Amino acid sequence: MRVSRAIVDQLAEGGIDTVFGIPGKQTLPLNEAIEAREDVRFVSTRHETAVSHAAWGYAETSGRPAATLVVPGPGDMNAMNGLKNARNDCTPLVHIAVETDPTVRGGDGIHETPPDTYDNVVKENTLVERPSAVRVEVAQAIETAMTPPKGPVRVGVPKNVLPEEYAIATPQPLSPASPPAPAEGDIEAAAACLASADRPAVLVGGGVRSAQAGSELVSVADVLDAPVITTYKGKGIVPDENDRVAGTLSGSASPELLDCLADSDALLAVGTDFDAVATRRWSVEMPDDIVQITLSPGDLGTGYDLTVGIVADAKHALDALESALDETAGDGGGRKRATVVRDAFDQRIDSLLDDQPPLSSVGALRAVREAVPEGTVVSVDAGGFRVWGLNAFAASGPRAYVNPGSWATMGTGLPAALGAQLANPDRDVLALTGDGGLMMCIHELHTAASEGIPVTVVVFRNDDYAIISEEAERAFEISDGAYDWSGAPLDFVAIAAGMGVEASRAETPAAIEAELADALDSDDTRLVEIPTDPEEPQASEWLSRSDQSGDAN
Repeated sequence: MRVSRAIVDQLAEGGIDTVFGIPGKQTLPLNEAIEAREDVRFVSTRHETAVSHAAWGYAETSGRPAATLVVPGPGDMNAMNGLKNARNDCTPLVHIAVETDPTVRGGDGIHETPPDTYDNVVKENTLVERPSAVRVEVAQAIETAMTPPKGPVRVGVPKNVLPEEYAIATPQPLSPASPPAPAEGDIEAAAACLASADRPAVLVGGGVRSAQAGSELVSVADVLDAPVITTYKGKGIVPDENDRVAGTLSGSASPELLDCLADSDALLAVGTDFDAVATRRWSVEMPDDIVQITLSPGDLGTGYDLTVGIVADAKHALDALESALDETAGDGGGRKRATVVRDAFDQRIDSLLDDQPPLSSVGALRAVREAVPEGTVVSVDAGGFRVWGLNAFAASGPRAYVNPGSWATMGTGLPAALGAQLANPDRDVLALTGDGGLMMCIHELHTAASEGIPVTVVVFRNDDYAIISEEAERAFEISDGAYDWSGAPLDFVAIAAGMGVEASRAETPAAIEAELADALDSDDTRLVEIPTDPEEPQASEWLSRSDQSGDAN
């Protein structure tokens, strides 16, 4: 069997139906094999960075892996950004990388990079040394990617073997290993710790989404009567409209949310690694008693001392914990405590919600949320608007709101939305992005148009890297406006039109509602540009102020 066909057949056998990539001379045998199948689609993006971001969006919103395919060297290294994002977020994908011919390896062949260059950006990096084993290697890569804790797996295949015929070994039926069950003694210790608390709180990370344990998490929070606080990756696992949800732990979390954590006397942290981004380099005050549930032993107690550490799947551990807790274990006033935090946030942003243009980012986000049905899948880019969105944009389900976690790379929103739409063809998909982030991936508007992917893109335009400019002026001797481009403002309506995408501009909440209704009803790619106030405050600074009575500017 031809090696290229064996690879594609095994991807399909493993349940992968979408491959994102950019064709090159080295990949053409694989592209030919994909073309020969009706059950695998190849989506050609316009930049390799978007290849891995699109696959990340596919997996984040579906739980199923996609594959990526790039040329050696520049293609592989461009894709590294998204691979690292997927690695940090424990998102499964299979990255097929065409490698340099071994006979010229070390001789600076075209696009050559040492295979171990990629070791630290993927869960596992495999180089196929024996062509006859290629199908087994791909099968194992899919299994590894889907075995919790999940992640991206790279499979390097030398380009010279792809068009060749070999006797290809057939893999044994494989399935991801079952995640570990919790130790009974650890569950008993955790239950005793949490049941004795007067004011427990629950911190939810992305591991709860991966384990599909949202309902189990809510059940335990109900038994404890605890408020729920999410991480970046945990946002939406418990819908924000649930009155237990206090908000998101982030660099812009309000003092009231931080007080809710600090005033708690016990914390149940599930599926989170206490990363430095969410915890502000571990400066956020946590309760003295912490119970942490994680699949990764290396994540136990990062930055904080634990009372009980549990290495187990979140779903299994939460089930066992609920059984071990008395049905009336807690009376922690969780809903009331969460309401105090949410009400305080609403008061803090009230002066920023003027309906007159240009809108603030938080005002524009609120208007978009009002206009978009709850079942819509929302892909959110990194940037200043996202920092507001972590607090102000209500997420409506565990896979209905996706954003990059601690890697926090810009340029993800649009390509991830393309992946999300292909993974969820019967749902509306919305990309939220700032103008800085969109300019890092704007070429993917053309991918959407040419591939017929009907996403709706909302871009907040202030002609500035505003979150950077604000700190440059406030904390450094850098002149105001040093990094904006207001002298050469962007017209995204015109840019989109030049790529075959219908676009419009909306400057008020009423216009946003009307334009988004039309866009989401369309079967085509659409873009809506929303000009926002270039002088608005940034979320981290505004929400940390002790006095919110002054002028918003």
